[in-house]
Amino acid sequence: MNISLWVPRVFALTAVVGILIAGSVMPGRAQPDAGRLAMVKAMTFDVFGTVVDWRSSIIKEGQELSGRLGFEVDWAQFADDWRGGYGPAMRRVRNGELPWTRIDDLHRMILDDLIPKHGLTLLGEAERDNFNRVWHRLQPWPDTVSGLTRLRKRYVLATLSNGNVALLVNMAKHSGLPWDAVLSSELARHYKPDPEVYLTAADLLGLEPEEVMMVAAHKGDLRAAAALGFKTAYVPRPLEYGPGREVDTTPDASFDVVASDFNDFADQLGIR
Repeated sequence: MNISLWVPRVFALTAVVGILIAGSVMPGRAQPDAGRLAMVKAMTFDVFGTVVDWRSSIIKEGQELSGRLGFEVDWAQFADDWRGGYGPAMRRVRNGELPWTRIDDLHRMILDDLIPKHGLTLLGEAERDNFNRVWHRLQPWPDTVSGLTRLRKRYVLATLSNGNVALLVNMAKHSGLPWDAVLSSELARHYKPDPEVYLTAADLLGLEPEEVMMVAAHKGDLRAAAALGFKTAYVPRPLEYGPGREVDTTPDASFDVVASDFNDFADQLGIR
């Protein structure tokens, strides 16, 4: 028997068995094409919902606010309403109804509209300003920091978020997010999914789009990046909008990687 022919087969079989035992293979997804990913030098990450759990973070801080000031609010509904205003507010900027406006200011605009609806008119300016900055203090998903730390061993990691730079820097400091760079739609003065956001990020990293992988929990974000040549990784977050919500987490063969979380992502790429 030629032992040299069997050794690579044994290692390959061991790797497959290890993945299956770890439970990292999601039904209906293919394993990453190593050849297709060989050019990737950097990864850019959507942040809200992909890296951090915005909904639970807002609910927690809202409940703490209620405890201090002594009023009752349905903070889950408040969080949903606040996030629900995010897309429409950005569209007003993208279609020219509003001039360029950073996310901090759009969040405050939405917050001011929600305050009377939720019976918070007694909140003073200092409390409103501090609560608006809850977006700077969002907590990561349990796998986020460990997974990013592993991925950073091989790739340059950067945000690519509609959040403004100060928000993303403060969030990174608050939650220990190990970014190499903080990139934002603010730098392009466009909001995703405008192509200028993705192309500016690649340019600032000194790379071609084909050398960058966009990582997100939102398929529209990935498709916009892929149309420009980015590689893509889909990491669905079924609890982004809370338990019991219907969220499309179906694997999509058009994405280069589909992972259940960031540690599974690192596992698939062979990063320990």
